Amino acid sequence: MKLQLALDLVNIPEAIELVAEVQDFVDVIEIGTPVVINEGLKAVKEVKEAFPQLTVLADLKIMDAAGYEVMKASEAGADIITILAAAEDESIKGAVEEAKKQGKQILVDMIAVKDKRARAIELDELGVDYICVHTGYDLQAVGQNSFEDLRTIKSVVKNAKTAIAGGIKLDSLPEVIKAQPDLIIVGGGITGKEDKKAAASQMQKLIKEEVTA
Repeated sequence: MKLQLALDLVNIPEAIELVAEVQDFVDVIEIGTPVVINEGLKAVKEVKEAFPQLTVLADLKIMDAAGYEVMKASEAGADIITILAAAEDESIKGAVEEAKKQGKQILVDMIAVKDKRARAIELDELGVDYICVHTGYDLQAVGQNSFEDLRTIKSVVKNAKTAIAGGIKLDSLPEVIKAQPDLIIVGGGITGKEDKKAAASQMQKLIKEEVTA
């Protein structure tokens, strides 16, 4: 079980400063979609260069031209690239194919997918590395979360690893851990804290305790 830090509302210097603070307690650094939109793939490149020991995820939320976009993100140093589950199967295949060629991984984001169970089965057969249940900002605002979806997906997926994102905080982390995802994605639960290092450290401690229990 790994901890991924999502950086959504920062520029490149802020991202590097933030990662420097928490690098000992996180496994994956996510360059969030807003950062990629604002800064381009150079955000991925500069963070990977600054922290080569960490896994870097480029949250491109690819919808089309998947092979090309995976190639460009790989060139920038991304280890994991995201594509939307709502994309065409051909796009997902193209993303998986290019990622394999580059020695990278694909995480599929299930945001806005209605029949998550059925789509998870299809995605698993398409050979993706991670399937992520994701409660977006707009649904978090009305009190939704992804715990139930995670359990549903875990019950049908045979090969892919699972991930969960959306509004995870220290107090909800034990419930998330109980559902046993492979990747736990936290944004504001760390970045919104005064002492980010302490927040990341506490989260990693809870995860490690579960893994060794």
